[in-house]
Amino acid sequence: MAFSGLSLLIFCISFVCFFFSSEARRHHHVKHKHTHHHNISEISEPPSPPPQPADPSNDGNAYNSTYAPSHPPEASSSSDDENAYNSTGSPSPSPEITHPPNHGRGYPPLGAPPPSLEPSNPPNNGDDYNSTGAPSPSPSPAYPANVFDVRKFGAVGDGIKDDTAAFKMAWDSACQEDSAVLLVPYGFSFMIQSTIFTGPCQGGLVFQVDGTVMPPDGPDSWAQKNSKRQWLVFYRVNEMALQGGGVIDGRGQKWWDLPCKPHKGTNGTTMAGPCDSPIAIRFFMSSNLTVKGIRVKDSPQFNFRFDNCRNVHVESIHITAPALSPNTDGIHIENANDVKIYNSVISNGDDCVSIGSGCYDVDIRNITCGPGHGISIGSLGNHNSRACVSNITVRDSVIKASNNGVRIKTWQGGSGAVSGITFSNIHMNNVRNPIIIDQFYCLSKGCTNQTSAVYVSDILYENIKGTYDVRSPPMHFACSDSVPCTNLTLSDVELLPAKGEFVLDPYCWNAYGDLQTLTIPPVSCLMEGVPRSLLNNDIDHC
Repeated sequence: MAFSGLSLLIFCISFVCFFFSSEARRHHHVKHKHTHHHNISEISEPPSPPPQPADPSNDGNAYNSTYAPSHPPEASSSSDDENAYNSTGSPSPSPEITHPPNHGRGYPPLGAPPPSLEPSNPPNNGDDYNSTGAPSPSPSPAYPANVFDVRKFGAVGDGIKDDTAAFKMAWDSACQEDSAVLLVPYGFSFMIQSTIFTGPCQGGLVFQVDGTVMPPDGPDSWAQKNSKRQWLVFYRVNEMALQGGGVIDGRGQKWWDLPCKPHKGTNGTTMAGPCDSPIAIRFFMSSNLTVKGIRVKDSPQFNFRFDNCRNVHVESIHITAPALSPNTDGIHIENANDVKIYNSVISNGDDCVSIGSGCYDVDIRNITCGPGHGISIGSLGNHNSRACVSNITVRDSVIKASNNGVRIKTWQGGSGAVSGITFSNIHMNNVRNPIIIDQFYCLSKGCTNQTSAVYVSDILYENIKGTYDVRSPPMHFACSDSVPCTNLTLSDVELLPAKGEFVLDPYCWNAYGDLQTLTIPPVSCLMEGVPRSLLNNDIDHC
């Protein structure tokens, strides 16, 4: 009996131990399963693979063999730019830059719309800048064989070192290649001396200005051997585009302050002496030209001048200079034909556009002009010269805060003719002399009366409306005593005073024409018919 009780006790103790051992193993298993599940939930996604190196044949510049973007640009932020590479080969952080050019996305071919000047997510554009704004130690990016970066030829781009030789070498190399691009990269300022870029070149040359180009700072810094009448000259080039989102900075202030300039001499006088100042950009004896997107500021004299050029297309440019900067015409053309000037903004100290002798087939459209001296034909006939201008149209434009609106100006003693001119759909905003023909143009009080004159005829003014400065009449037709203006036509002209009372009487002198509609203010001084003096004179009709 005692043995049976002992056996029962041993059995009970063994059973209890077995039970607790089983429960412990079961609990450990459940706890382990919970812990394992929790760890799975905390594992992050695998890291993205590193960016693949750029195709060496493309070099991150989105060029293909057809001179177009290899792939459409992705709608990505600036950190995705293919050109933002530092010395490690990985993408470098892009700086916060405004107004970047089209770098790294392929340049448009001739005739394509210019790149936007103000994109919102600026890339690094391949200019080797890091997030501090300082150049990174990486070498300049490689480009396709037909892209000639001026840095590859030794240009520094610090705004101090003379980079003229590098630009000339880059030009000479690009000139020999079809559809070549001479690249002035964004983020750099290049100082170059007065230079002539000479053709002829192979077709389709693009001078791509995405950085800043500037001359020496003022006449004292100008090399004595160089002409002070011109800075950048393109001579005998055919099928070339000057384009980009960069800036051409003329650094004109020291030229404007020369004592030979108006009111810059002692006690506000204009002193005698040599007064040459350089034209910023001149095209001479060239054809099939495109100028797009460029910004030009503070030219010492004319901003653009086209001499003896054919088939010129100026599109979406921006020209600025102070209102009192002397002779800073925006665009001057002389002996040029088939010229189109579209969609541009010009603000300066002289004519926004001036049309000289020998010009025909010129179309000017959608220009915002002013402050300045308006849009002018002339001056013509200076030094008893012969001048011929025909088939000129100025339309769909705005002229504001200017000394003149649409103007024809000739000197006494000249010969030739101005004919077939249309000024259409132009808005005037506080303009002095909105409509003016001046055949007594003179820059001093010493001009003598002469009998010969450039013949002005067939001029149409239509849909010209806005406000005028009451210091001068809204319409001024001052024609030659011996060679009257004829066939002047006014239609839908409405000009109101910007302030004050109406100037009721437009000025006419020896002017013949008619009104197709009533005008505001009324014009009653135009004469009708054909002047007798013309019947007896042998007029030069060009």
